[in-house]
Amino acid sequence: MVNLIAAATDDFDLVTRFPREVRVLPQVSIPLEDGIELSARIWLPADAEADPVPAIVEYVPFRHRDFTAPRDAALHPWFAGHGYASIRLELRGSGDSTGIPMDEYVAREQQDGLAALEWIARQPWCSGETGMIGISWGGFSALQIAAQRPPSLKAIITVDSTDDRFNDDIHYKGGCQLYANLSWGTQFFTYMARPPDPVVSGENWRERWRERIEQAPFVLGAWAGHQDRDDYWRHASVGDDFDAIECAVYAVCGWADAYSNAILRMAGGLRSPRRILVGPWGHTYPHIAVPGPQIGFLQDAVRWWDRWLKGVDNGIDREPPVLLWQQDSAPPQAEYRERPGRWIADDCWPSRQCRESRWRLDAGAGLVPAGASDAASGVLSVCSPVTTGMFGGEWLPHGIGPEMPLDQRFEDGGSLVFETAPLTQDLVLYGAPQLRLGGSADTPTGQVIVSLSDVLPDGRVTRITYGLMNLLHREGQQSSLPLVPGEGFDCRVQLDDIVQRVPAGHRLQLSIATQAWPLIWPAPDSMTLTVDLAATELVLPLFDGDPDRLPVPEFERPALPPPLELTWLRPVSRERKIEYDVVERRAMRIYRKDDGAYRIEEHGLEIDSVSEQRYWIHDDGSHLAGGQFTATILTGRGDWRTRVTCEVTQVAERERFVISGRLEAWENDELFAARDIDLEIPRAGT
Repeated sequence: MVNLIAAATDDFDLVTRFPREVRVLPQVSIPLEDGIELSARIWLPADAEADPVPAIVEYVPFRHRDFTAPRDAALHPWFAGHGYASIRLELRGSGDSTGIPMDEYVAREQQDGLAALEWIARQPWCSGETGMIGISWGGFSALQIAAQRPPSLKAIITVDSTDDRFNDDIHYKGGCQLYANLSWGTQFFTYMARPPDPVVSGENWRERWRERIEQAPFVLGAWAGHQDRDDYWRHASVGDDFDAIECAVYAVCGWADAYSNAILRMAGGLRSPRRILVGPWGHTYPHIAVPGPQIGFLQDAVRWWDRWLKGVDNGIDREPPVLLWQQDSAPPQAEYRERPGRWIADDCWPSRQCRESRWRLDAGAGLVPAGASDAASGVLSVCSPVTTGMFGGEWLPHGIGPEMPLDQRFEDGGSLVFETAPLTQDLVLYGAPQLRLGGSADTPTGQVIVSLSDVLPDGRVTRITYGLMNLLHREGQQSSLPLVPGEGFDCRVQLDDIVQRVPAGHRLQLSIATQAWPLIWPAPDSMTLTVDLAATELVLPLFDGDPDRLPVPEFERPALPPPLELTWLRPVSRERKIEYDVVERRAMRIYRKDDGAYRIEEHGLEIDSVSEQRYWIHDDGSHLAGGQFTATILTGRGDWRTRVTCEVTQVAERERFVISGRLEAWENDELFAARDIDLEIPRAGT
């Protein structure tokens, strides 16, 4: 986040004076009934005790004192300066909160959040009204606590979050287990093992640190073990009961992010007042996000808070509720500074201005409008090489470094590919494309990867959107249903929502593959998929009419409060590369993420964070795949230095995942504590 602030804000307004003077409470402990204390940092108007204000809470486990401090400084002082108490609250067992770390989104987390909101609403500086804001985990928390209907909570802003923890989170997509499950599981385990700050926690900080290391759950074991959408994932998936959320919801995401489907589902599923914003961005707040353009998100957020926490009739609730960046065509490249396009607004989603356009696949690799020619017939088969997908980009781009899909011609040789003739007029894709697939397989397990791309006149191919399906879930995700080799099946593969103009002269390309490495783990079997052309069609959601007649929302220029005072000790860097060992017939994808090192001058803490992903797969018929994620985080001050390193390896065999690793915690040059990991998890088809 620190590097994003530096990289994304060349054109912004730095605001140093606010309507109300800001006072900071750097360390506040919020007591819970069981004796746990949650650590918080609070920004509020200096005169809030005399003139109480609503409170806005961001609730995450990522250490407000050091790890998210630069990001927090780009958000919370703004709200305080505009008449709110803005609070960064830690989960139990994280940062300087007491207690034991927990798995994601457990009931205890939400109960603690409810108790903290109740405590906050009673404070003399609070008017009794509260809101919640957050990105990723914080956005999840806001939704999940809103579904509990605490009486003080009147509005939330949820950014880059989900209503479905199974299909639209970092663990699974379309029932296929993501490699990101391994990377995030290792990284989060490392996060949970970081020490409290002795300056805050006092003499027993070592005891609390050891307790965290010894008792923190190894979350990857649970995530990899729940391979269907069972009660583990349904818990806290608020989309199963949108009616439980009654407060006003402002939901935000970007097309380059992985959570845009969920944000748009909220547009149609929520019954409470809502505002939906989808821009071109990666996984970051819109005032500092890349790809640009950035917007004045902080100003827009204050309008939202003013309306629902202060009752100001500023008209935001009468504006079109769905605000979208209509992307234009762009050549394929690993990173974009900006994506071309324009803002549009709509009154609902799915849009009433959308029509379905049906396209058939023909045996000559054509993609033709249904009814334009005789119905297609015949079959085509594909068994993709295991390395198909190497150029597909990251599941969750943050906007920094080479994360986006490359030219999809690299993938065409491993896929069934169908193309339209050059378009005679512009098409505006406006929703979620869907492939209605009829076919058969020769194995009991398999996965289908469907991509829709823009073929530029010079032949370059830019992926627009894609979708995945674990065929064991073709009739539902509650359990796995093996395929019957040779027996026909029908399924629907839904691609990610998108709003994008494809200009005349370009072509649309549909590709179907059976591998997507290293996005997802390969299925236990190397499936040959046979596509029945007569039973297969592509359904495209197209804008019906002239999109230039849609309202155009207006946003202020991006603005920021003064940044946190940091001293950089090492710059941020990214390295992503693909290697192929011809002798070993092994492909490897390596992604090194160095988040740099910096010192926070306010209290002297220094943070140093580095991670590396190594994913490999053998192209020798063994179908053996693996991954290793290593994370190292150093925290220190003066002559006090700590280091937490975690290395976890996951290997996919036909019938099991084998997970091994080790976490080590060091104080200065002495090993303080360690944990070894050794698990075997049966595969249910993922």
